[in-house]
Amino acid sequence: MLPKSIIDYAEAHTTPTSPLLQKLERETWVKRLYAGMVSGGYQGQFLRMLSQMIRPKRILEIGTFTGYSALCLADGMTEDGLLYTIEINEELETPIQEYIDAAGLSNKIRLHIGNALEIVPTIDEQFDLVFIDADKVNYSRYYDIIFDKVKTGGYILADNVLWYGKVAEKKHDGDTTALHAFNQKIQNDPRVENILLTLRDGLTLIRKM
Repeated sequence: MLPKSIIDYAEAHTTPTSPLLQKLERETWVKRLYAGMVSGGYQGQFLRMLSQMIRPKRILEIGTFTGYSALCLADGMTEDGLLYTIEINEELETPIQEYIDAAGLSNKIRLHIGNALEIVPTIDEQFDLVFIDADKVNYSRYYDIIFDKVKTGGYILADNVLWYGKVAEKKHDGDTTALHAFNQKIQNDPRVENILLTLRDGLTLIRKM
C-alpha cells in the first residue's frame, strides 16, 4: 500500500535473506498458485529478527504454505526449540519437508498436514510465539483455540490484517468482515496489548499479559 519506490528503498536497506530462502521464494512464484502468500524477503527478515529477539523455545505456526515463514521463525529459537507448523494443503507436504530438510531443521520443525482447528487441540505445548497466517474467516477461531496455549508474556502474530486496505472501507466482503471482526476482537481484549503494523498487508503483534 506504499509507493513502490518506498518499498524498493526499504528492501534495499534490509539485510538480504539466505540463498536457500531466495531459492524457495523463486520456486514459490514459479510453481505455486497464489504465490503472493509467501512471506518473502522483507517480511521474512522481520519475522526472523523478531524471533531472535524473543528467543522462543516453542513456536506454533498456523498456515505453512511453502515453508518460508517457518524457516525464518525457526532461526531465532533456542537450541532446544521446536516449531510446530500446520498446513491444510496436503499437496505441499513434500516440498515443504524438502526445504525443512535442506535447512537442516528436520529435528526442530514438526510439520502437520490437516485442519488446524482439529490439530491445535492435540498439541500439548505452551508456546512463546504463535504466527497466524491461514484462512481469514477463521482468524478469530484460531485466536480462541491458541490463547490458553500461549505463555504469559508470549506473543501472537497475525498476518494480512489490513487485507489490501479493505478493512478501512465501509463495504466488506466475507474475508474483510472476518478480519475487521478479528481486529476489533483483539483491540477489545483486556488480556493483551497489541500494535497493528502497516508492514506489507498488515501484521498485528499481540502480547499476552
